[in-house]
Amino acid sequence: MAKAEQVLSLEPQHELKFKGPFTDVVTTNLKLGNPTDRNVCFKVKTTAPRRYCVRPNSGIIDAGTSINVSVMLQPFDYDPNEKSKHKFMVQSMFAPADTSDMEAVWKEAKPEELMDSKLRCVFELPAENDKPARVRCAKTILHDSPPKYQIYPFPEKEASNLKEEDGLRMRKAPQTNNPISASAAAVKDEGFSSRLLALVVLFFVFGVIIGKIAL
Repeated sequence: MAKAEQVLSLEPQHELKFKGPFTDVVTTNLKLGNPTDRNVCFKVKTTAPRRYCVRPNSGIIDAGTSINVSVMLQPFDYDPNEKSKHKFMVQSMFAPADTSDMEAVWKEAKPEELMDSKLRCVFELPAENDKPARVRCAKTILHDSPPKYQIYPFPEKEASNLKEEDGLRMRKAPQTNNPISASAAAVKDEGFSSRLLALVVLFFVFGVIIGKIAL
């Protein structure tokens, strides 16, 4: 016997999209509509029950009305290279006269009475237009702001010339810039001149005395 066609309308029809980041609970909505003139029982199932929380996950949709089902994806470490294999199924059937025990209603339902629709899960990362723009701005600021202080080393030739000039200055310094040495040299010259003059005078006096005695 052919399977009954789904009477509920689903929005979205084929995919449940979850938009990251996935560090917190991500919620998407599934709208179930009942366009018929009879009440319809529904149940939401998933291949990964530990990863999702569904509210409500079952119930009755009155004729001509609709409900919103919240599907909450729990936080997890997202791997963009891993393709999602999670799927959801919306199972439904026309509600019997007695719906006081829904667990028994589902157990006693015949296969030909059950209708279902399947949806696959799609994980999407947020738009990356803003994030790269901030990164580019940060890089521009870093490259456009040069260091406040820069040290430019001397070339080797100039450095050696400076060393030679410093050494020459150091060698010349004792000869030209030492006042103590210059004063000592001046004192020595004056002492020598005084002795020479005294010796000349002494010889002169001595010569005069000998000349008088000879006369």
